[in-house]
Amino acid sequence: MSVRRVVGTETEYAVMADRGNPVQWSFDVVAGAAASDDARRIRWDYRQEDPVNDMRGRRLDRAAARPEMLTDEPQPQITNVLADNGGRIYVDHAHPEYSSPETDDPFTAVVYDAAGDVLMRRAAARANAEGRAGGTLRLYRNNVDGKGASWGSHENYLMRRDVPFDVTAAMMTAHFVTRQQYTGSGRIGLGERGERMGYQLSQRADYFHMQVALQTTFDRPIVNTRDEAHAPADMRRLHVIVGDANRMDVPRVLKLGTTSMLLWTLEHADEAGVDIAARLGELRLADPVDAMHRVSHDLTLSEPLAMAHGGTMTAWQIQVMLNELVYETAAAIHGTDTRGEPVWPDRETRSVMAMWRQALLDVAAIRHADDGERLQSHAEASRLEWLCKWQLIEGMRRRLHPDEPLADALEDPRLQAIDLRWASLDESESIYAKLRGRTERTASDEEIAAAVDAPPEDTRAWLRGTLVRRWPEQLRAVSWTHATTRDDADGRQWTLDMADPCAFTKEACAEVLDGAGDAWQAVRALGGAPAGRPQADGDGRTL
Repeated sequence: MSVRRVVGTETEYAVMADRGNPVQWSFDVVAGAAASDDARRIRWDYRQEDPVNDMRGRRLDRAAARPEMLTDEPQPQITNVLADNGGRIYVDHAHPEYSSPETDDPFTAVVYDAAGDVLMRRAAARANAEGRAGGTLRLYRNNVDGKGASWGSHENYLMRRDVPFDVTAAMMTAHFVTRQQYTGSGRIGLGERGERMGYQLSQRADYFHMQVALQTTFDRPIVNTRDEAHAPADMRRLHVIVGDANRMDVPRVLKLGTTSMLLWTLEHADEAGVDIAARLGELRLADPVDAMHRVSHDLTLSEPLAMAHGGTMTAWQIQVMLNELVYETAAAIHGTDTRGEPVWPDRETRSVMAMWRQALLDVAAIRHADDGERLQSHAEASRLEWLCKWQLIEGMRRRLHPDEPLADALEDPRLQAIDLRWASLDESESIYAKLRGRTERTASDEEIAAAVDAPPEDTRAWLRGTLVRRWPEQLRAVSWTHATTRDDADGRQWTLDMADPCAFTKEACAEVLDGAGDAWQAVRALGGAPAGRPQADGDGRTL
């Protein structure tokens, strides 16, 4: 039972400029992400994408899908750039987006997530140098505009397909509703349009209106059912859309790490003799959507949530029970040491479980502290992003509006600006950049800098990134699972199927690539096959 599994992140960025078309700004940023014309010419292979397939065993008719759901539809402008680190930069729903390469543990995933901020900052700088949007493009890592719009920061987890979906949905509902207490990035405004002044834990919570559904941009569900594994048939990808676009390392690790541990619990509960259905029945919320909003709005961290069995529990109590469930399952499988601690199989798992326990202690400490004590809670604020931001806002309120409650003082645009400046990728403007040294780090600047240009070595992302870096002019199209060359000397294209995300690692492929003189030799040597000429398929999608 380990935290190690294939994971990845997707982050949409807000973009602003002094003039021009807001939609065009996103295309300008993505165009700026391409370091060369050869990189610009590599197309994204949409043919393996399937946004209308549903984990509940059904398919949505494409004709019935809203246009924004059809993320596999190519666009005429440059909307995709393959990064040297194996990730992807593209336009999604009018936002520039970075999808990290596949990694196999949450700590490495956070390194590559942070590398995306660097890549996007470089892209904006290059677009500005080219004079796009008057040279004033600015990017922000946040989720809301305060006027009703929200954009995503998604997580992806590879998990076993034999885990029943309803059990997965039950576990994830309880977790996603309550993990906000230690993963929220903080937000000024209550309601989708900031209808009421106030401060809350999460940027995303107010925008969720269903428990389970396929869509991601309207009537957003707490548990998304998109079934698009990009992996072998015995696996599925859990696509998570409820998370905040955190700046701090600890909440980023905790989002990925705690969720991964709970997925391992689902996969191993039978082996451990745990009646997972009964245990999850104890954690079933009466109204998950209402609870999602209540938890985010509750700065006391103690509001009782109505449970389906008729009682109430707090978000913290639910998190404690989820944590105990992981411990119980792990102890049954791995045994325990002399302290009664499960014998965790690797360093990453030990670290995540220690961080989860510390997060629960942090929330408990803040729950019992008054505002004066919270302002002095520096250790907790180095790990809880919403608290760190709240301290900045509350400190300024006490200086500027000492006689007004926070909700009234938040009418002051100087306080509201803290939210935006926290999210800015421009390090000369970003409040977070100035405070980063006071936060608990899991990823060093050196690790992030290396991850900007080099792919992770333990997944297929290594091969994807290496092909893109070495031979961009010889590649026609790339996706998460395939790479297709341009015509070789005999006029043939070659396609390599990389369905297994744990294959095509550096260890498996480096010697082959070192001995290959070009992409065609490399793809053939790794098992590629001649590809047919690109033609539109039944849905009109092409390379």
